[in-house]
Amino acid sequence: MLFDNHLKRVGRRHIIDYYCQMRRMLMENRSMKGWLYLLPAVLFLGVFMVYPLIDVFIYSFEEGYNSASQTYFGVGGYNYSYVLHDPYFLQALKNTFILVLITVPVSTGLGLLISVGLSSIKKLREFFQTVFFLPYVTNTLAVGLVFMILFKKTPYTDGFVNLLLSWVNMGPVDFIDGPYWAKMLVLCVYTVWVVMPFKILILTSALASVKQDYYDAAKLDATPRWRVFTRITLPMISPTLFYLIITGFIGAFKAYSDAVALFGTNLNAAEMNTIVGYVYDMLYGNSGGYPSYASAAAIVLFSIVLTITCINLLVSRKHVHYS
Repeated sequence: MLFDNHLKRVGRRHIIDYYCQMRRMLMENRSMKGWLYLLPAVLFLGVFMVYPLIDVFIYSFEEGYNSASQTYFGVGGYNYSYVLHDPYFLQALKNTFILVLITVPVSTGLGLLISVGLSSIKKLREFFQTVFFLPYVTNTLAVGLVFMILFKKTPYTDGFVNLLLSWVNMGPVDFIDGPYWAKMLVLCVYTVWVVMPFKILILTSALASVKQDYYDAAKLDATPRWRVFTRITLPMISPTLFYLIITGFIGAFKAYSDAVALFGTNLNAAEMNTIVGYVYDMLYGNSGGYPSYASAAAIVLFSIVLTITCINLLVSRKHVHYS
């Protein structure tokens, strides 16, 4: 009898061991399948992102690189020294930072206010969502042409915006070919106008995903609306806000087509170039033929974006609420 019980216990152990072994094999197979599913994306990133980035990093240290002969006369940090002391690059850096610091907070804040307003209405909600989303699907150059008509001062007309300013006894301002602050103002308004619809769409979806139970509980306690917004709405949509801020920073640092749409291709003459525009000019523009300088400027831009992204990630760990 004792021997039979011992055999039963041994049999159970074998069954449990066999079950655990099979489970481990299944988990390993699932893990292998997961890596196989990720393989195309990993290969794509490696070929089209990692390899070009390494290649650009190498080019940035090759002094006097010639594209035609594929030769260079030295290796060092001269390319970075040249770029960081180039007045055109410093102007582009200044313009880019101004654009980032103004357009990202303004577009995110306005997008949040409009999304809250759209979420609080029922009639014509879809209509207004469509209207606000139209600038996002409209061609960038077409929108730039409209802004030129609104802001540009010509011998025949001062533009629609100057007409509005004349009603409050303010003199006409040439926003396209005039002073620096006026051109930067137009560029910031244009950028906010272009990027805000996407943020409205994302934030409207985020607000709709907040559970109604939280708001019902707040009503029972007679909680003020501003407190509901700061204590319930903002924490619940904070991951979405953080995502929009990060992508907003990255997108603003890559700005170039917006400036071209308003001021043409000679952005250095207009003092409205951006870092991406500077890289393009070094490669293909009037001062083209300097891939080493372009590579150094591109690495500087990549370092700035990477640093700001890491800072935002560290901040988000303390201030972002993941439900």
